Amino acid sequence: MKTNNIKELSIQINLNGLSFCILNRTTNEIEFLKTIDFEQKQLPDAVLNHLKTELSSNTAFSEDFNDVLVIHQNELATLVPEKLYDPENKVDYLKFNSKILRNDFITEDYISVNDSVNVYVPYVNINNYIFETFGEFVYKHSSSILIDSFLQNPETKEEEPVVYINVNKTTIELLVLENNKLQLFNTFEYHSKEDFIYYVLFVFEQLKLDVETTTTLLSGNIVIGDQNFVMLYLYIRNVTFIDKTYNFNIVAETDRRYLHQHYVILNSF
Repeated sequence: MKTNNIKELSIQINLNGLSFCILNRTTNEIEFLKTIDFEQKQLPDAVLNHLKTELSSNTAFSEDFNDVLVIHQNELATLVPEKLYDPENKVDYLKFNSKILRNDFITEDYISVNDSVNVYVPYVNINNYIFETFGEFVYKHSSSILIDSFLQNPETKEEEPVVYINVNKTTIELLVLENNKLQLFNTFEYHSKEDFIYYVLFVFEQLKLDVETTTTLLSGNIVIGDQNFVMLYLYIRNVTFIDKTYNFNIVAETDRRYLHQHYVILNSF
């Protein structure tokens, strides 16, 4: 008698690329992991066309999934303490640090680990298509996943501050934690290695962090030797890639030296 496997699909949406991950809950294995990078930043409609092409042409997505999660990754997000949050004021929270349009749909994630609300703009065209394709699904902002996972990282239990930098092709998500509490979260858009290091050093300066000793953990689109890493290592001494032990096996074909590049989607389950 054939046993049906319980499978979950996560899809990460960015205007610079797409990522896909399938977790087989029955075998406790990541059996599919794929990232598609665009040469240039795309508009949401173009991203949707790339998504349609991938989902229709790859047999890995022809199965039935018990759960589907869409991860929206953009700079259109802001954190609000849950005690101060009023759903009627979503636009007001977001408009102070993000460019939003009058007809943008705004939603929120509740982050229970630090009693905060992440207010953000999802890609509605992507959500509509996912619903048509898979039916009911869940969606979150990438920073909600980052904050939740970093706060549960053993490194953050230390008394000294820890800086987390999640690197994307044109943005960085920067978090600072101390005594297991979030001190800062922000997203910066960069266009050069000089922009990149400027925003990092700006955060160090604002929080009076020591560039010689502060633990700085990297994830996302960065590797030893690329221009952002070289610039970072020039100014900050204690830099390393985040190395997490997952409670599932990764059998999908991938270079394990670069698992940090898939940090968001691997922590979505």
